[in-house]
Amino acid sequence: MDPKFPKLDPAGAAFWDVRYRESFTPWDAGQVPRQLRELIASTPAPGRVLVPGCGSGHDVRAFCEAGWDVDGIDFSAAALEAAQPVLGPCASKARLADFFGESVAGPYALVYERAFLCALPRSLWRLWAARVGEIVPRGGFLTGYFYVEPGKERGPPFPLASRDELQDLIGHAFVRVEDSDVPDSIDVFAGKERWQAWQRN
Repeated sequence: MDPKFPKLDPAGAAFWDVRYRESFTPWDAGQVPRQLRELIASTPAPGRVLVPGCGSGHDVRAFCEAGWDVDGIDFSAAALEAAQPVLGPCASKARLADFFGESVAGPYALVYERAFLCALPRSLWRLWAARVGEIVPRGGFLTGYFYVEPGKERGPPFPLASRDELQDLIGHAFVRVEDSDVPDSIDVFAGKERWQAWQRN
């Protein structure tokens, strides 16, 4: 990312706090992406929905206003501060919490992915996969946007090396039921994102 920032570990909240405080958030579309809007419009609220790394809160508000029982979490206090004007009447639906912590307890019928996995160092990906498997019950879904860019090592964002890498991570517990192009990616992800849905088996 931008070299003007101090060298901090992206696994820690301080890395993200400084970026939100400086309004340096190139991963933030500033709006709800099309495929999520379509999902919300076409799907009855399935139960509890988790939005990990909810950031500025646009997606949390979209779920909330559609009547879904949404739990938006972020471990960056600065991100949640930035989200307050976006969330408006849905502010209570976003909270300070660590995805890997005890306060994030399932079951969740849906875990929505948008720029969360790629924010995590790869050393945490197996832990992420195990955690998703724990909190999503059989029949539930992991759905959202996955960043794929072969040959790129540095991050964040940290990309999947191929579509098969996600299969390797979660294929023992989930079955991919949807995989499509993303027509409205922001610049940092343009041409390198997949919209996918994975169902817990």
